[in-house]
Amino acid sequence: MSANDRVGPEGRLNRDIVCVGASAGGVEVLRRLAADLPADLPAAVFVVIHRGDRAPDMLPQLLVAVSPLRVVTAEEGQAIERGTVYVAPSDRHLLVGRDHVHVRRGPHENRTRPAIDPLFRSAAVHCSSRVIGVVLSGTLDDGTSGLMAIKRCGGLAVVQDPRDAVFPDMPLSALRHVAVDHVAPIGEMGALLVHLAAQPRPPALEPPEKPRIEAMIPALEVGDTSGVFGPPSPFTCPECHGSLVEMVDDGFIRFRCHTGHAFTADALREAQAESFERAVYDAMRSQEEQAMLARRIAQEAEERGYALGAADMARRAEGYEEGATMLRQLLARNGRTKA
Repeated sequence: MSANDRVGPEGRLNRDIVCVGASAGGVEVLRRLAADLPADLPAAVFVVIHRGDRAPDMLPQLLVAVSPLRVVTAEEGQAIERGTVYVAPSDRHLLVGRDHVHVRRGPHENRTRPAIDPLFRSAAVHCSSRVIGVVLSGTLDDGTSGLMAIKRCGGLAVVQDPRDAVFPDMPLSALRHVAVDHVAPIGEMGALLVHLAAQPRPPALEPPEKPRIEAMIPALEVGDTSGVFGPPSPFTCPECHGSLVEMVDDGFIRFRCHTGHAFTADALREAQAESFERAVYDAMRSQEEQAMLARRIAQEAEERGYALGAADMARRAEGYEEGATMLRQLLARNGRTKA
């Protein structure tokens, strides 16, 4: 029997791949979920929580403290074993093969690595109806695209009840765009997953072409994808400044550049806002530095008796200072708008 033909407690082929994604507010709900999953769970669990690339890998220790399951930081090439929780390491995508784990430093998706959607997508493509995808607390709309892929490949979609989530954006986005199978508060999620994992799974489905190619990108198994996903957009990639193509899945808008960076519309908006702020701060710094330098030159000219030169430099300094003030006011208005 192959790794793709694992059987449940009653000898039936079961859903033995559980992929869990969380972001803001996710650590405590993951700990609660891990505590409620039994040691004999007939499935492997894969966990991605969005965090900074350089954030320390504290999540495995936090889960070990509460979970009856074996908890490990995922490593490249590990065999997939039931009763094990595989946690994405810092600055690496966690990906699922048919019977093993990939840990790769592919391009960021939604400005983060590890990212939820690459995990979900890889599991959908390689494990089809074996997969249960779970979206927990988080901001924006991470996980929605990956959950779509899971459903298209025959898997199940489970979402934390938004009313139960500290940050409900991710569950709400999933519910808006995906035909979710189950919605549950975190207190009921463990029992639900135990029940679903023990159920027989339907026959596997052939993955559609685009999810299959997208699953190869974070694994660094495909090169230039120009012309594969959609029409060119007028936007550029905030990560590499390459051109972006627009992808629309059942009304859910995403963007990809030819080097592999990917964004939902909300993630792109956030990235552009950060880019705008950095550009304005750079411009304000330049204006302030030019004002200070002009003041210093004016002082030197005045000390040497060059009154006209000193006056000219003083006027220039005032212009730079006015520019810096305008930019500071622009940042203040932008900050109020974002709030």
